[in-house]
Amino acid sequence: MKIPKNKNIKEITKFFKRKKLFQILHEAKQKDINDIELKSIKPYKPDLRDLYNLYHLIILNKRTTILEFGSGWSSLIISLALSDLKRKYDIGNLRRQNPFELFVLDNEKKYLNFSKKRVNSYKEKHKLINKVNFTYSKVNMINYKGNIATEFEKLPNCNPDFIYLDGPDQFKVQGKVNNITTAHKDFMPMASDILKIENFLIPGTIILVDGRKANARYLKRNLKRKWKYKEDNKFDQTFLLLAEKPLGKINLKLLNFYKKR
Repeated sequence: MKIPKNKNIKEITKFFKRKKLFQILHEAKQKDINDIELKSIKPYKPDLRDLYNLYHLIILNKRTTILEFGSGWSSLIISLALSDLKRKYDIGNLRRQNPFELFVLDNEKKYLNFSKKRVNSYKEKHKLINKVNFTYSKVNMINYKGNIATEFEKLPNCNPDFIYLDGPDQFKVQGKVNNITTAHKDFMPMASDILKIENFLIPGTIILVDGRKANARYLKRNLKRKWKYKEDNKFDQTFLLLAEKPLGKINLKLLNFYKKR
């Protein structure tokens, strides 16, 4: 897995200007939302460094199908990265059924619609040529193999080689388990969805967890296959890489595609 090099804010700002993403630069200057407001207002201010790193992580590792838990400015940046890759590469011989597609899943219709309108508004201006699928689903508290966690009722029907975990909103969950809910400020997000699709994921798959360190460590403890795990404490992100041997010739071709410059 190739990790983007650390850039200073001046270089990062130049990237957004070069991509003509001036609205992101404007929104990034807005006032931060404090922790007390988190229960009623979802933070919506873009983090320039996070978005810059997300774009380049996708580009450097040449991802083909992305599943995003949560939605926001990241949905636009992921779409931009996939569009840039689609213009550059033909992966018809790699048997990817959703080439350069983004699947966005959220449990808040309001913010999902914001993201959808934003991507569509940038589509013509930035010539976004990838397909983006938006899915709404409720999230429930569940008991997953003895652990209290959350799960989406519905998942997009795709097998991603990149998963971006930045949702669901922990305060917008349904029900309780043993009277426990993540909609309590002293609890934290604890999504179990990736555990349920782990057996389908192909070697080479990358998971990026934005913040949510308790959730990342929960995944690390419960994932069954051979994963490389790295916490970046400076930028509050966690990376996981499915580092298994290829499943066969096609998977080997895909792994070589990821690595080839």
